[in-house]
Amino acid sequence: MTPSCALSEPPGRLRRGRRWGLIAAAGGAAAACCAWAATALIRIPDPVTLAALAMVQPSAVGTWFPSRVVQAPAQASALPVRPRPILDRVAWKGRTVPLMTVLEATRTNAFLVLQDGVLVHEWQRPGTGPATLFPSWSVAKSIVSLLVGTAVARGLLSETDRVSALLPELRNGAIFGQITLRNLLDMASGIAVPENYDPRHPLTGTAGMYLTRDIAAFVRDNAHLAFKPGSRGRYRSIDTELLGLILARVEGKPLADILSERIWKPMGAQADATWNLDREGGVEKAFCCINATARDFARLGLLVAGQGRSGPNRIIPARWIERILTPARREVDGWQYSAQWWHAPGGDDHDIAAIGVYGQYIYVNRDTGTVIVKLSDHGAEQDEIDTLSVMQAIAADLAAGAARGTP
Repeated sequence: MTPSCALSEPPGRLRRGRRWGLIAAAGGAAAACCAWAATALIRIPDPVTLAALAMVQPSAVGTWFPSRVVQAPAQASALPVRPRPILDRVAWKGRTVPLMTVLEATRTNAFLVLQDGVLVHEWQRPGTGPATLFPSWSVAKSIVSLLVGTAVARGLLSETDRVSALLPELRNGAIFGQITLRNLLDMASGIAVPENYDPRHPLTGTAGMYLTRDIAAFVRDNAHLAFKPGSRGRYRSIDTELLGLILARVEGKPLADILSERIWKPMGAQADATWNLDREGGVEKAFCCINATARDFARLGLLVAGQGRSGPNRIIPARWIERILTPARREVDGWQYSAQWWHAPGGDDHDIAAIGVYGQYIYVNRDTGTVIVKLSDHGAEQDEIDTLSVMQAIAADLAAGAARGTP
């Protein structure tokens, strides 16, 4: 039942001061009532949740939304831990500084370095630990890509499939009929939903999709093209959300269950993860919002570094790993990109990363056998190139040490 925003006048004669106090209180109550009704009408969280989301750190938002559990296996896979020194001084904004200075400047919560499948360095902010679940933000996009790769390998999907054929209930078939799965994977759909993270405009673009309590309706209502699909690359979170809706349709189950079945259990995750939903029992936010431990994010990096294998198990098809490693025809916002993975500037095709807003990274360098996980509360898209340069320097130093036989 939608609450009424009308309040009756209090009975009886009141002194002027008390009368104005009650009028002010009534006005405040009416405004609050209308605010709750308005948020329900436009299908976004209630005012209390909105206020909290505007104040909490990005690493703390996961618990403010409904979620579905991504079940881990009964037994985690082994993750060998052999601490050893890593590069201690790195280039940062024209100076050479201690690595910890960079971690502090970028408000890092967890920083893990793995070399040839071994965890050689692990640092976590006080108050967190191996069991802490951190939000992925857009790192989830790269995980969705891995799920698409498994569906393609099983014949459930083809990169030439049209969105209109996979999701026929979407309106504007003339638009979705032009967009292929490949366009979505390579951020080349042309859908005009801007990447907005501005708190002053919380209902615009991606911010609106993040807050909506009806993602399917949001996708239907935002079927407008900014350019011809496939003609250019432009980072758009709605492309990944469409991939998530498609995966759930062809697999016949929620994304969290698909992730558990196809990756989380086979790779031996150490803990259940969660995937935030648009509403209770609703749809996963495929473009963001997987909450997992730092070590399980590291296991995902090892999966890609191992060409889709976790131990003896083939989890991701080797052809899909090669797809990720081969830059797409169109750059995305000036960066090489392929199947929801970024190619690090200045690196080679084996130097890739899953990157999430506010400073989330799974960096993979297959040539040096390095995986680095960095989870942060930094600026929206701040210092990404500088941060990746630090990771590249650490990877190069580890590789040089291995060549010298340095333990």
